[in-house]
Amino acid sequence: MSLLTATLLFVAAAVGGAINAVAGGGSFVAFPALLAAGVPAIAANATNTVALWPGSVASAVAYRREIASMRREIVPLGIASFAGGLAGSILLLRTSNDTFVLLIPWLLLFAAALFSFGKRISAFLTRGAEASLRAAVIAQLAISVYGGYFGGGMGIMMLAVLSLMGMTDIHKMNGLKTVLAALINGVAVVAFIMAGAVTWGPGLVMVAGGIAGGYAGAAIARRVSPSAVRLIVLIVAWTMTAYFFVKTYAR
Repeated sequence: MSLLTATLLFVAAAVGGAINAVAGGGSFVAFPALLAAGVPAIAANATNTVALWPGSVASAVAYRREIASMRREIVPLGIASFAGGLAGSILLLRTSNDTFVLLIPWLLLFAAALFSFGKRISAFLTRGAEASLRAAVIAQLAISVYGGYFGGGMGIMMLAVLSLMGMTDIHKMNGLKTVLAALINGVAVVAFIMAGAVTWGPGLVMVAGGIAGGYAGAAIARRVSPSAVRLIVLIVAWTMTAYFFVKTYAR
C-alpha cells in the first residue's frame, strides 16, 4: 500500500466518521474508498465496518450526557441491535463476492433513497402515532439485520423508529442512535474478524482516521449545520450510486 493510498484511506475514514456523527452516511465515503484501493467487495464491506466502528464508540462517548437519561430504552433496543447485527454479519459472510458485487449498486440506491427521503418517511409514519417500546424493538431488530449486512442509511431508519417512540430531542436521539450503531457494528466486527474477512493494512489506517473523525464530528455536531453536511452526503451518495450502476451493469 502506497503512502498516497494510505493517506486517502485515512482521510476517507476521518470524513466518514465525522459525517456519521453529524448526519449519518459516512459509508458513502469510506466504502468506495476501499473498493478504489483494490479491496474485494466483501472484504471492503467488512473492513469498512471495522474501520468506522471505533469512531462510533468515540461518538457515543461524546454523547454520554444525553445517553445517561435513556436507560429504559437502551437495554431492550440494545439487545435487539446485538442480535440483528450478528444475524446480518453472518448473512454477509455467507454471500459470495460475485453476488455482493451485483448487489452493491442496489444497496447504495436503497441507502441513498433512505438518506434523501428519510425525513419525509419519518414524518409520514409519525403523524398522529406513537409506537410502543415493544414495536420499536421489533423494528430495531430488522434494522440491525440490515445494518450487520451493509448498513448504509441505517441511522436514518433508527431516527425514524425513535421518532415513532415519541422522542423529540435530536441530541438524545443522535446519542441513542450512535450507541445502537456501535452495538450493531461491534458484533459485526467480531464476526468479520473471526471469519478472517478484514483486510488489515487498509483497515488499521482507516481505524485511526475513523476515531479522529468520529470524536471530532460528535464534538462539533451541536455547532455545525446538519443541513450543510447532509447536502454534501447526498451529492456523494447519488454520485457513488450512479457510478456503481454504470460500473457494474454497463456493457
